[in-house]
Amino acid sequence: MSGPLPEQQRSEREASPYVELDRAAWAALAEGMESPLTNEEIRALRGLGDELDLEEIQKIYLPLSRLLSMYVESAGRLHRKQEEFLNQPQPPRTPFVIGLAGSVAVGKSTTARVLQQMLAHWPEHPQVALVTTDGFLLPNAELERRGILHRKGFPESYDRKALLKFVIDIKSGREAVEAPTYSHLVYDVVPDEKVVVQSPDIVIVEGLNVLQPARTRDDGKVGLAVADYFDFTVYVDAATTDIKRWYAERFLKLRETSFRKPGSYFRRYSKFNEAEALAEAERIWDEINGPNLMENVLPTRSRAKLVLRKDADHSVRYVRLRKI
Repeated sequence: MSGPLPEQQRSEREASPYVELDRAAWAALAEGMESPLTNEEIRALRGLGDELDLEEIQKIYLPLSRLLSMYVESAGRLHRKQEEFLNQPQPPRTPFVIGLAGSVAVGKSTTARVLQQMLAHWPEHPQVALVTTDGFLLPNAELERRGILHRKGFPESYDRKALLKFVIDIKSGREAVEAPTYSHLVYDVVPDEKVVVQSPDIVIVEGLNVLQPARTRDDGKVGLAVADYFDFTVYVDAATTDIKRWYAERFLKLRETSFRKPGSYFRRYSKFNEAEALAEAERIWDEINGPNLMENVLPTRSRAKLVLRKDADHSVRYVRLRKI
């Protein structure tokens, strides 16, 4: 019995649930579109160590913001069709929620800020809120009580029930929903300080573990996951060696800036010389951030609808989008 023809074998190998576009092909999608952001606005959005410029905005984030806008508009049309099908008025469409994940130091916070600003420039959805999951970390005192302060950023260090409730409230259409705030200066949640998300069109939820699947509870039942309520998901990706280098470079820059501020939790690091600071950054990566990436964050990449793969210079090399 003869096997598949070579053409069939090649077709089977090439079959994939994703569409992958290299930088040039993705950038071509933005031809004829003008970036809504100025150089000054881009500089304000840039994270420490990120090489973000007008070209990256034009070639990568402009087509991405347009694609996301299309998804938001499609959700609105589906809402109206459902209303017609059910033959009864429905509450206003709930906010479109985007989950954005990736490693420490990969630039996901900058990506989230850029998308927030660019999506807000599309007239169909001017109200775009951004919430980071840092605010849902358990307070340092509670982490110390549980003996897991050294695992800050791992899934068990978050108040997952509070984060899940926040996203459910957003998708339930509540007019105003509160989220806790976090201070990177003092490395802790700020007591009694909240950010209020008020009637947004879009909410971006950014964090390390937002794409984590649901956990199996003690009674053997599978609970809900935050990602169950996302309408679109993005994962910012890069080679692990590059991310580790970016983390060390950022650590050295923070040693000269934020770590020197009065009240900084990491003020002791500002007294380190460069060699000492680099050694400490590598230790933290090898003992905390690296293992968290490999054990918890990277395994969620395949759950994302879209993956932005960065090159060694932080520019996006290709975009992988799950087929519809």
